[in-house]
Amino acid sequence: MSEHEENNAPANDKPEYRRGIKSFVIRAGRLTKGQEGALERQWPVMGLELQQGPINPVTVFGRDSHVVLEIGYGMGQSLVKMAEAAPEKDFIGVEVHLPGVGSLLNLAEEAGVTNLRTYKEDAIEVLKLIPDNSIDTVQLFFPDPWHKKKHHKRRIVQGEFAQTLRRILKPGGVFHMATDWENYAEHMMEVMEVQDGYENVAGKNEYMPRPEHRPLTKFENRGKLRGHGVWDLMFRKV
Repeated sequence: MSEHEENNAPANDKPEYRRGIKSFVIRAGRLTKGQEGALERQWPVMGLELQQGPINPVTVFGRDSHVVLEIGYGMGQSLVKMAEAAPEKDFIGVEVHLPGVGSLLNLAEEAGVTNLRTYKEDAIEVLKLIPDNSIDTVQLFFPDPWHKKKHHKRRIVQGEFAQTLRRILKPGGVFHMATDWENYAEHMMEVMEVQDGYENVAGKNEYMPRPEHRPLTKFENRGKLRGHGVWDLMFRKV
């Protein structure tokens, strides 16, 4: 189950990539009035677009700071909370689902957050525009687990993806994953432990306790009440 992997993009958007294996499902979504208003007001301020070309976070935010990139932020609650709690850091979110982007912008506006930008795009396309060694932390929280075995190839955490992230991470930068599907946690661990240029922050084949900076979502809280586990993995670029 995932809060994160939906899309409203036009069918002709990036046809050359659409033919590949995708890690999210394209579904229609309806915007609320609040989301629509936030998109109108805040997209010119916080929106980033592929046609802007390669980005330099220092130029985007006007300062040289710790940069966090979150892939698939869902409705944005946890990302806005993190940006609000750490004004000294800068955050870039990537989400394909338009109501999710609208929700993030609405929440960011309400919270008065200025250290946040977002793409409404497929993360694979966004990653091509991010310079080498420019991101301190990449976050991937509760991606679609594609729990059926025949769909495991659709899981976003694969060797090629891990190496793409390694390119954009600064030396010592961290790739932080979280999932509530034990089988996906095991898959993440299996993929990441054999990647060149990464070390497990918790120790070989070990999971991390949830770090304080990752907010507990309603989704996660509900799962905990039902006895569901959550697994955090953190791998550092070495």
